[in-house]
Amino acid sequence: MEKKNVLGTALKVCSLEPLTGYFRNGECDHCQSDTGNHTVCAEVNEEFLSFSKAQGNDLTTPRPEYNFLGLQAGDRWCLCANRWLEAAEAGCAPPVILESTHEKALEVITLSDLQYHSLR
Repeated sequence: MEKKNVLGTALKVCSLEPLTGYFRNGECDHCQSDTGNHTVCAEVNEEFLSFSKAQGNDLTTPRPEYNFLGLQAGDRWCLCANRWLEAAEAGCAPPVILESTHEKALEVITLSDLQYHSLR
């Protein structure tokens, strides 16, 4: 079955470097075991990284035990839909890549919000 993005077309790769996704396959795809709903492909920025760290999710510090090198502004990463929405409500949502954001994100975020924050 073809994986779909929020635009209803084939889901595109979010990032291979750094390697992202729940399955670390570069895609923001989804499965039942992904309770975090890592479906939003975003280009992180300093504002979002600081916000996420303040919420208890430090995405900048390397975690070699998880093969995670830490993110820097400009990296693309599959974010949890709820965390992205929290950031949007706080005024610091990072830009979204719609073609690489899984349709499952629409269960949490409206398409119009994603479009408003899409990378231009």
